[in-house]
Amino acid sequence: MTMLTIKERAQIIALLVEGNGINATSRITGTSKNTILKLLAHVGAGCAAYQDRVMRDLPLKKIQCDEIWAFVGMKQRNVPEEHRGELGFGDVYTWLAIDADTKLIPCWHVGNRGAESAYDFIHDLAGRLANRVQLTTDGHVAYLQAVEDAFGGDIDYAMLIKLYGNVGGKGDERRYSPAECTGIMKRKIEGNPNVKDVSTSYIERANLTMRMHMRRFTRLTNAFSKKLENHMHAVSLHFMFYNFCKIHSTLRVTPAMEAGIDAHVWSLEEVVMMADTQRVTKNLSD
Repeated sequence: MTMLTIKERAQIIALLVEGNGINATSRITGTSKNTILKLLAHVGAGCAAYQDRVMRDLPLKKIQCDEIWAFVGMKQRNVPEEHRGELGFGDVYTWLAIDADTKLIPCWHVGNRGAESAYDFIHDLAGRLANRVQLTTDGHVAYLQAVEDAFGGDIDYAMLIKLYGNVGGKGDERRYSPAECTGIMKRKIEGNPNVKDVSTSYIERANLTMRMHMRRFTRLTNAFSKKLENHMHAVSLHFMFYNFCKIHSTLRVTPAMEAGIDAHVWSLEEVVMMADTQRVTKNLSD
């Protein structure tokens, strides 16, 4: 990896964040898979550290949260008995939050779908906010105690619960068709949430963006993550690209610019150099 120029590394990162897998990126660039994976780990770790540092005291107002499914190593049904329940084998969920106004994704958490992951994620979110917010989640019960523990009564919180009918058809039609949403319920949980702002539309669109920009999240392929560490590095890189590099089509700026965190659109060369700086800083602190 050290033999690659900044431009060459940025080109590899560009392929990864635009939805190409490791093998495809290797074929396109002529770079070995091991080199690409080392670069992903290096830049992903830098992106995680940088965003953890700058995503603080955020003046956000309307937060939506959700969790998106993927798997690592193998499908859940194929996990050996000795690894069942161990994070990094089978089902893995990425919890994420988005601000409805700025479209900023201030934090995320990779874990399971249980109460412990909900607790870690919501407490992380609470520690990054500068003011009281309105929060919307889906009906997942793990959010209830996590939000109560993290915010107490200092939040306007509502759940949006979707009601689904049966999927029609047989065989492939049933397999590939989503269940039909037959209605929604908006349930006030805490404070005084504005009913018209109780929505999960933006976070669901963010989930789609993740599946489009990270090959390992694409369903029904063999591009899934083989190791949890690489999965987490890819997620950190994606959110760096989304928050700081990609101009949002409706905002005409990046989410980080809209939120006042940064003043310009980052290039991928800057991302690579930032990761190098993060590594040097860590080495000096050690």
